[in-house]
Amino acid sequence: MKKIICKREYDTEASTLVKKYTEGELGDAAGFEESLYQTEKGLYFLYVNGGSESPYAKEDIKSLSKAKAEQWLEKH
Repeated sequence: MKKIICKREYDTEASTLVKKYTEGELGDAAGFEESLYQTEKGLYFLYVNGGSESPYAKEDIKSLSKAKAEQWLEKH
C-alpha cells in the first residue's frame, strides 16, 4: 500500500518491516493488525487493517515520529 502524507510517500513494498502486531483471529470482526515500517530515509509508519468492529475497519497508513515508533515497539 502507498500513501502520501505531508508530501512524503509511505510505501509498504519499498520499506522495511520492523515488527507486526496482530490481535484476534482471522475473520474476527474485532481483530486487527498493526505493522511498523521504516522507510529508506528513516521515517516510520504504521500500516493498519482490521475487521469491521476493530479500531482499523479500513486499511490505512499512519506516519509516526521516531519517539512514537519507539513507544509502539515497547508496548508490543
